[in-house]
Amino acid sequence: MSDGYRAGPSTAATGVAPPARGVTGLALAAALGGLLFGFDSSVINGTTTAIREQFDPGSFLLGTAVASALLGSAVGAWFAGRVADRLGRPPTMGITALLFAASAVGSGLAFGIWDLIFWRVLGGIAIGSASVIAPAYIGEISPARLRGRLGSLQQLAITLGIFAALISDYALAQAAGGAGKELLLGLDAWRWMFIVGVVPAAVYGILAMRLPESPRHLVAAGRDDDAAVQLRRYVGGDVDHRIAEIKRTIGFERRTALRDLLGGRFGLLPIVWAGIALSMFQQLVGINVIFYYSTQLWSSVGFSESDALLIGVITSVTNIVTTIVAIAVIDRIGRRRLLLIGSAGMTLALSTMAVMFAGAVVRGDSVALEGTRGTVALVAANVFVFSFGASWGPAVWVLLGEMFPNRIRTTALAVAAGAQWLTNFAVSQTFPVLSDAGLQFAYGLYALFALASFVFVRAALPETMGRELEDMTDDVSRTADAGGRAPAQAT
Repeated sequence: MSDGYRAGPSTAATGVAPPARGVTGLALAAALGGLLFGFDSSVINGTTTAIREQFDPGSFLLGTAVASALLGSAVGAWFAGRVADRLGRPPTMGITALLFAASAVGSGLAFGIWDLIFWRVLGGIAIGSASVIAPAYIGEISPARLRGRLGSLQQLAITLGIFAALISDYALAQAAGGAGKELLLGLDAWRWMFIVGVVPAAVYGILAMRLPESPRHLVAAGRDDDAAVQLRRYVGGDVDHRIAEIKRTIGFERRTALRDLLGGRFGLLPIVWAGIALSMFQQLVGINVIFYYSTQLWSSVGFSESDALLIGVITSVTNIVTTIVAIAVIDRIGRRRLLLIGSAGMTLALSTMAVMFAGAVVRGDSVALEGTRGTVALVAANVFVFSFGASWGPAVWVLLGEMFPNRIRTTALAVAAGAQWLTNFAVSQTFPVLSDAGLQFAYGLYALFALASFVFVRAALPETMGRELEDMTDDVSRTADAGGRAPAQAT
């Protein structure tokens, strides 16, 4: 892994990059939280039709059942940073795994729509926690030269979790002859779709408790010797200098709160506003509509339940492949350029879907895409997933894990992730209502947000590729001294 490596400040003393194998293993284990994140948020996809038939909740309550996990995610994202600062990163991951397991069992045994919503909220708290802890931990244990690729593992794990949820939904529905049919132990297939989530939750919990603590958390806890061991093993370079830099950026602020994010001309530090906007745009383009509602969506335009589930699996495979592409290039072309390319592709694909659905034929309570419209809409949906998966999917989590300075990282990341989950909730909650009015309106709105995301990245987002985490603090200090005007960034 050292071929082509150019020594930077963190390796100045040795000129030799540390082995990447160990830190890659840690990043993979931490990123399993993303797998549960993807599984738990998407497993509802295969259950919506059966839930509608069994509980008869109506469009609003069905949307609430789907989106309720996202409200819990906002809560989990907010509190995860505080818990992680107090207990440490791996112990917080262990708690997260327990919440995932409890939600899986409770959702599978739900006796009514409100009961299901409660367990989905609990699972959402775990999702929100995983969305904060994994990128923070990976960012803190990774050397700068590998941080983009290792940070992208979080998104790769999310896509694998989505795939695992959709393929298990498909397999269980096929085995039972339908999601609403009995499968094992007197339980319908849709209930087992939730319950199987216990298995990855147990694996994540076991691995999390075997992870070493983050060097930056160890320094904050006064355990410099332990931090030096971790830095020497996984980051390399001048360890004494790196510990001094960590102390300089976090030592004076052991515990952070919302007040530490204040500054600039608009209440919060510009970098915090940038993180919030970045998180919101990731959801405003409507990506999770594809993964939460794809079975219902494709069924509504003429595909059978089995074919609609299979389309969801194919879409998730597209997402995995494009995330791998992003991992390969993110440390070469940069986060900012990758986001711009993705925004352009999403705008084109979503606009195409809006046009195709505008020409749909309404037959009673059903909608049909006649001629080539169904094929074009399906291709456009996969182009949209490709564009998102190769850019906004992984790059946002990489940026959130590295763009904030040490002293406010977990708090700022919690605020940004909380904004992301609230936005995700709003998009997921409103989609059933928008689709009742016409899918062209929903996809047209998402296309406008995709276009706006291009403008935002072009105008306001800094590039973080190749920069040490400690350098972010100096930028924020200069910004505050300049009255909220962000310092110039390389593009």
